[in-house]
Amino acid sequence: MIKFRLLLWVLGKLMKRAAKKNPAFQEQLKGQNMAFQLQIDGQKVVRHYVIADNRIKSKGKAHPSPEFTISFKNERKGLKIMTSKDRNAFMKGIQEKDITISGDLSKVMWFQGISKYLKP
Repeated sequence: MIKFRLLLWVLGKLMKRAAKKNPAFQEQLKGQNMAFQLQIDGQKVVRHYVIADNRIKSKGKAHPSPEFTISFKNERKGLKIMTSKDRNAFMKGIQEKDITISGDLSKVMWFQGISKYLKP
């Protein structure tokens, strides 16, 4: 499903734009130096994001050592959860086992917190 791949790419663009133009988002980036990735189970679709020096880079491949990885059960579920207007969609996805998280959970919570700055 090309839509999910596109969503992950757009997410990188939105984060880059917010890092340049949004003071509140810039404040959230301070002190964050890490890589994280979003993917479909089995890495069929994967994109990683690197935060360093208050900037964000994104690549359409797996990172060798991300701080955390969010894996979606399949592309349809990933697209539905990532684009949901329901603030609890992510937590529901975890409870229903449509999302698996590995790595530093505090960094995942940080990522959830910055999502409010990423409106197209």
